[in-house]
Amino acid sequence: MKRLCLWLFLLAPLSATAAIDAYEFSNESNEERFHELTGELRCPKCQNQNIADSDAPLAADLRREVHRMVEEGEPDASIIDFMVTRYGEFVLYRPRVTATTWLLWYGPFVLLGIGLLVVFMISRNRRNRQTLSENSTATEAQPGQTEGYSPSDNLTPEEAERLNKLLQQEKDQ
Repeated sequence: MKRLCLWLFLLAPLSATAAIDAYEFSNESNEERFHELTGELRCPKCQNQNIADSDAPLAADLRREVHRMVEEGEPDASIIDFMVTRYGEFVLYRPRVTATTWLLWYGPFVLLGIGLLVVFMISRNRRNRQTLSENSTATEAQPGQTEGYSPSDNLTPEEAERLNKLLQQEKDQ
């Protein structure tokens, strides 16, 4: 009994079959157009598959409709317009550039530009800080100067000496 159940479980996947649509075309160019169009149109139900790969009943209906329109000699633009009119811009994997899709098409480039600008500003700030710290270090290291005294201060050498002593006392506490 266990062996029978085991064999049934092992053979069960072999019974699963997928429906394959077989369309007859009047010429090869129509067949190529059909495959291109079904590859470009998104299944409204599956949302992440084109109608050529989807097993949804809606996708099968859309494939039949595309086949019918291709065989009737409709141009690709009118077939796509029909699908967009019926199901909205969502059926297109590559939406058209319109006022409503401008952000979708150009938004990533704008964000990239803003990111590059931020990186440039941060690096320029760091460079300026580094230059300022190097200048202040060079000013402090000049010979004949009291430590902590800078030429820009309007202090006499005696006042600077007294200030440095007070600062040193504060550090020691």
